[in-house]
Amino acid sequence: MEPTLYLYFNGDCFEAMSFYEKTLGGEIMGVFRNADAPSADDRMPGGDHLVMNMAMRLGHTMIMASDSPDSWYSKPQGFSISLAPKSVEDFDRLFDALAENAQAVTMPPGETFWAERFAMFKDRFGTPFMLNYEGNRAQS
Repeated sequence: MEPTLYLYFNGDCFEAMSFYEKTLGGEIMGVFRNADAPSADDRMPGGDHLVMNMAMRLGHTMIMASDSPDSWYSKPQGFSISLAPKSVEDFDRLFDALAENAQAVTMPPGETFWAERFAMFKDRFGTPFMLNYEGNRAQS
């Protein structure tokens, strides 16, 4: 069994997922917008541009997402998407891209007792991320 992440956005799902596809090297598998619904009864509240469902494959993981109408939306909390870059260079590239215009940087890149480099932040879309490069601290 493989877990699937499901993210909710406040009107910028397509922009966020397209950015993650480019930055993380994923592949968008499908997009269904409100405008694609066969009838008005099948739509969620909001405009035609809202994403009802979007899927992206990232390695062996599926990340799905949608926009939430204002009355349904709540800010993400209680989780982080944790990424393990394979090198310091990849860590820096990911941090620079994902943390650009971040809503918050909880823990800037730095050394910890478990990792050569670690960071925590909420990107510009409000998605919480952790980057963890173990480097020489990788346990065998």
